[in-house]
Amino acid sequence: MNADPATDVFEEHRPVLTGVAYRMLGRITDAEDVVQEAWLRWSSADREEVREPRAYLVRITTRLAVDRLRHLRSRREAYVGPWLPEPLTTEEAVGSPPVPDAAERAVLADSVSFAVLVVLESLSPLERAVFVLREAFGFPYAEIAAALDRTEPAVRQLAGRARRHVEERKPRYDVDPAERRDLTERFLAAASGGSIGELMALLAPDVRLVSDAGGKAKAALRTIGTADKVGRFLAAVAQEVGPDWDMRIAEFNGGPAVACFVGGKPDTFLQLEVWDGVIQCIYIVRNPDKLSGLSALFDL
Repeated sequence: MNADPATDVFEEHRPVLTGVAYRMLGRITDAEDVVQEAWLRWSSADREEVREPRAYLVRITTRLAVDRLRHLRSRREAYVGPWLPEPLTTEEAVGSPPVPDAAERAVLADSVSFAVLVVLESLSPLERAVFVLREAFGFPYAEIAAALDRTEPAVRQLAGRARRHVEERKPRYDVDPAERRDLTERFLAAASGGSIGELMALLAPDVRLVSDAGGKAKAALRTIGTADKVGRFLAAVAQEVGPDWDMRIAEFNGGPAVACFVGGKPDTFLQLEVWDGVIQCIYIVRNPDKLSGLSALFDL
């Protein structure tokens, strides 16, 4: 049986479409919904009039993502506590086709890091779309302008504003992946072993801890700052760790992270920002809506 050409074309470009949608929305489920809607529009379109399927599909996906982000903004304003992205596994890919060049892959991985996605939340939907298409995927300004129904000069202005905003706020560091994983493993050992002295030694003086539970699990409702406060918070959390906790380290959002399971169910996701040999920020996700996909990744 011959494959459907329309399906083949869409599946060829699905990784890019999913990558764009996730970077726009920060949620895997929302990104998948947008890509599914893009498929419905593609399947019913007059494809004989489409000269460049990739550009057409990216245009549809971007516009759908912008519309959804505008709708989600009002819901996120009422969100309980800090909002963090849904963890995205990047063991094999980073929301795009395989990238042979290590530098290009590093750029793609950085664009899905928690640090960058948190900053992108403060951009307008159009600024975010331009930043994602230009900085993460390298789309030409003319193609971005067509996708957003804006003039090229307007898109260049949006790109410059978004780039300055992100550069001013995202961490400036270049950490060896092996060093980051080593520090993650040491942090996990110190925390689970109750060694507060060792734990404190890993924290920068102005370390921050950001936890997202969405009001559905126990977590700090505000960002915690300074090593002393973060250390005391982690010490209290460590006391709750029991023998039924199963902790796995894997690559998420471009770096090592810890997925914690209790009784076979996902309970906590943790990732560290590291530079200068110490932990600068700790991200914790406990909202069960954002952890539901972890079990399948680890065959639990």
